[in-house]
Amino acid sequence: MSAAARDPRIVAGMRRQLELRRARIAAGDAALGWKLGFGTPAAMEGLGTDAPLVGFLLRGAELELGAAVSIAGWTNPVVEPEVAVTMGRDLTATTDLQTVSDAIAAVGPAIELADLTFAPDDVEAILAADVFQRHVLLGRQDRTRAGGLLDGLIGTVANDGAPLATVDDLEAAPGDLLDNVMHVANLLAAVGETLRAGEIIITGSIVPPIRADGPTRVRYALDPLDTIEVELVS
Repeated sequence: MSAAARDPRIVAGMRRQLELRRARIAAGDAALGWKLGFGTPAAMEGLGTDAPLVGFLLRGAELELGAAVSIAGWTNPVVEPEVAVTMGRDLTATTDLQTVSDAIAAVGPAIELADLTFAPDDVEAILAADVFQRHVLLGRQDRTRAGGLLDGLIGTVANDGAPLATVDDLEAAPGDLLDNVMHVANLLAAVGETLRAGEIIITGSIVPPIRADGPTRVRYALDPLDTIEVELVS
């Protein structure tokens, strides 16, 4: 069993989250994939967890590249540049990293928009609220990176045209990519779900979440794969 699935807060939170997911799909939305959050050592220490939290992504939350998004009424919007992986086959519970690698069909950039509507200190509540997920933008998914290959990739982030960060170790903040994908598969298996072929996983922000206190434009290049950006407006 997944270690996270032995935490009663995570079990209860995932059950509530999956009920929400099923309700939204029944209402006409469609599955897109999954997200990881609160996976840095500091975040896990603060929450008393030993792995990132897992949330879901739906097609209705996906934005067009370059979209302008109104954050009017949001509580605490943040922007997170991430690495996305596309699953090439179903992945069930496993401890074999080669099996995980073999299931990954592509890698590319993603930007997540989240809204921290309450203090992130209650694991069950965070999970039940789908880990604050609001929107996601997906860049080109490169199939030459099948297996989760990150060698030579560099992430460059700019905020309102000003350079913010250049990241050459894309796993430094969110953790090991294959471990994270395996964690998603194992946790979903423990709560009766399956990580499926065609689904996307966004694996956690490569920089500290960018707070959007007002209008801003975030540009994220995952060189040499693709460059994506999003504009937040009041």
